[in-house]
Amino acid sequence: MHLPSFALLSLAFATHPTASQQIWDIWQTTWDRAKLFTSLAPSTPINFVSPSVIGAADIVVDDTATFQSVWGFGGSLTDSSALILSNMKAKNSDNYWKLLTYMFSPTDGANAAGISYIRVPLGASDFSANLYSFDDTSDDTLFREFNIGRAPSYLYSVLKDIHSVNSILKVHVLPWSPPGWMKTTGSMNGGSLQTQYVSAYASYLLKCLQGFKSEGIPLYAISIQNEPQNSQSSYPTTSMSVAVYAQIGIALRGLMNSNGFSTVKLIGYEHNWDDAGAYPIQLMEAAPDAFDGVAFHCYAGTVSQQDTFHVAYPTKEIYFTECAGTIGSDWWSDIKVCQLLRLKHMSNTSCKWYMDNLFIGAITHNAHSALMWNIALDSGTPKLPGTTSCGGPGCRSIAQVNNDGSYSLNQEFYSMAQASKAVLPKDDGGLWGKRIGVAVGGELAWALVVGAYMTPRVNATDWLRYSLVVLNWDDNEGGTWDPQPVQTTIEFRDMQASALNQATYTFPVGVRAWFDNILENIKRFDKNPSEKALVGVTTLWWYAPPQSLKNTNGTQEPPEIHAETDEQQPFKAGVKFVRR
Repeated sequence: MHLPSFALLSLAFATHPTASQQIWDIWQTTWDRAKLFTSLAPSTPINFVSPSVIGAADIVVDDTATFQSVWGFGGSLTDSSALILSNMKAKNSDNYWKLLTYMFSPTDGANAAGISYIRVPLGASDFSANLYSFDDTSDDTLFREFNIGRAPSYLYSVLKDIHSVNSILKVHVLPWSPPGWMKTTGSMNGGSLQTQYVSAYASYLLKCLQGFKSEGIPLYAISIQNEPQNSQSSYPTTSMSVAVYAQIGIALRGLMNSNGFSTVKLIGYEHNWDDAGAYPIQLMEAAPDAFDGVAFHCYAGTVSQQDTFHVAYPTKEIYFTECAGTIGSDWWSDIKVCQLLRLKHMSNTSCKWYMDNLFIGAITHNAHSALMWNIALDSGTPKLPGTTSCGGPGCRSIAQVNNDGSYSLNQEFYSMAQASKAVLPKDDGGLWGKRIGVAVGGELAWALVVGAYMTPRVNATDWLRYSLVVLNWDDNEGGTWDPQPVQTTIEFRDMQASALNQATYTFPVGVRAWFDNILENIKRFDKNPSEKALVGVTTLWWYAPPQSLKNTNGTQEPPEIHAETDEQQPFKAGVKFVRR
C-alpha cells in the first residue's frame, strides 16, 4: 500500500537514572493530513552505539556553536480575531477553552502547541469593526481624553484568557496608525505623521503602555509603527521616514525608562525583508540606544536578507512578526515549498515557504520569533468595512472558527506547532531553546532543511534538551509527484543511536516531532517497502549532559532511542552523534 506522507518530527532525549541518552518524543504532521501534530510513542529504545556508516543524508549537530534564543511562535490578536473568539466563547465555551489550550498551553509534554508570542494592534487595523484610536479628540496633546477602553472589551478579555492558559505569553503591541488628527490626511487611513506631533506621539504610546498595564496585561515589547513604508487610503496605515521613526524612538525610550517600562523592548521597522539593508540599518544608525532590535515581514524580499541587518548590527535582536496565508492555497505546498500569497499590499503573488522561510528559515537567519497574521477568523472575516487589504480569496487565519462555535486549524498552525514544541522551556521558570550549529551532508543533503536547538535547564545537574526540526521535501522526481523517505544519520558527540542495528533514521515526507516519554504511533516503514514513500518535516528531541557523558571508566555511556510503529513493530531508525 502506497502511503506518501509529510511529517515534522520533534525528537527529544531526556534525563534517565541510567545516564543514557534517549529519543522518546515524536510529533508528526503528514502531507496527506493522516497525522496532524500527532504524538508518536515508542516501546523500545534506539540505543546509542559507536558510529557506523552514514545515511543518504547526514545531519551534524554542533552544540559548541550557540546562537540566539527562540522566544516563541504565534500571530496577531486583532479586534476581528478577538471578536471571533469571544463569540465562540459565548456559543460553545467548551470548544473555546479546548482551542485555547491546544493552541497556547506550554506545559511540557502536553498535547498542545505552546504558541507563546502575540502581537496586538494599538487601535484600529484592517481587521477592526471601525476606525478608532485611544484619543480621537483633535489637538489633545495632553491626552486628557485618552481612554484605553476605546478598544473593544473582548480584546482584553480574550487576551487575558489566553494568558491564563499560557503564563509565559509574550505580548507585543504596536499601532497601525497614530490618531488621525496627528496626520497629514486627518485620518488613520494613509498619510504620515505631522512632525509637530513627534513628542506628543511618543507620549501617546507611553499612555498605551500604561493603559495595558492598568488592564492587568504584562507587555513584552512595543513597536512605533507597523509597516512604515506602507500608506493605503482604505485602512489604517502610515508612511514614516527613518528620521521621524528615530525621533519618536529616542523620545519613547526615555519615557519608558523613567516610567517603569525599562524592561519592555522597543522594536523598530516592522516591514519587509527587501529593505533590510536600508531602513532598519539607518534606524539603528540614527537611534542606536533606543531600539532593542527590528522586526521583519514576508511580503517582499527573501528571508536571507535578515542576515544583512544581523551582520551590520549583530547585537541587535531580530524578530519575524507577520506573514499571511491565502484562503484556498494548497495545504502541503504552503507548509513545504511554495505558498502562493495574495499579498496584503500588492496585487501579485509570491512563493513563501512556511518551514524553509519561516518556522525553520527565519530562526536560522537569526530571528527570535516567527509569527503569522490573524490568530482566528471565519473564512477571512470580519474585516474593516471598505478595506482593500487581503483581497482576492482573502487572508487565512491560524484557526478557522465557524459561526456555530465549531473550529478547525489551518496549515499555519500545524507548521508553527511543530517548531514551537522544539523550543519551549522544559522547566517551570526555565529558559527558552537556543539555536545551535547544524549542517547537512550526504548525497541527499538537498532533501532536508534542518533547525537545531538546545534548551537549558533550571537545575545545573539536569541534562540539556536538544531538538531538531527537519523538513524532508523530497516529494517529486522530474516534476512527477513521488514522495521519498530519506534515511539519515545524525551526528553528535561521537555517538550513534541505533534501532535494530540500523544506523539511519528514515525521515518521511511531512512534519514529525520527537520528545521524551510521550511517543505514539510512529508509522512502520519496514513492513512494506512501498510504505517508505513518506515526505515531511520531522522534529527530533533528545537530552544530554552539559559536559560529555562519561561513565566511571571514562568512556561514554551508550544512549538509546525509543520508537515503535502503529502496528507495534520496529522501524528503521538511527541517530549518529559526534562530539565536537
